[in-house]
Amino acid sequence: MTVLDTSLLIDALTGPKASSAILRRVIEQGELLLLPSLVLYEWLRGPRLPEQLTALEAIFPANEAIPFGPPEATMAAQIYRTVGRARGRDMDLAIAACALVRDADLWTLNPSDFRDIPGLRLARF
Repeated sequence: MTVLDTSLLIDALTGPKASSAILRRVIEQGELLLLPSLVLYEWLRGPRLPEQLTALEAIFPANEAIPFGPPEATMAAQIYRTVGRARGRDMDLAIAACALVRDADLWTLNPSDFRDIPGLRLARF
């Protein structure tokens, strides 16, 4: 089970779509990929073309996004108090909490943003 970070979606679904083939392969291999509602928010607030919005909805329907609820909020607050440089990283810490609460890996293209989070496993595909 793998939680997605916004960086992966941007790289796979916009511009040159560098991560598109690997995302497709991972899906075809049957890996359970989870889209946090926080990542959906980050994706939707960016400048997106209609075809990019359609592509995400086809792959990861918005109504199936995993919530950021009380367990994730509690975990994110614990991470915030634990790591250095927490200020300004609220969204990354909250996304990491979504993975930790589910004992899932996190698939990001910005591993340096997450390396100091205790217990977080970064996916490698």
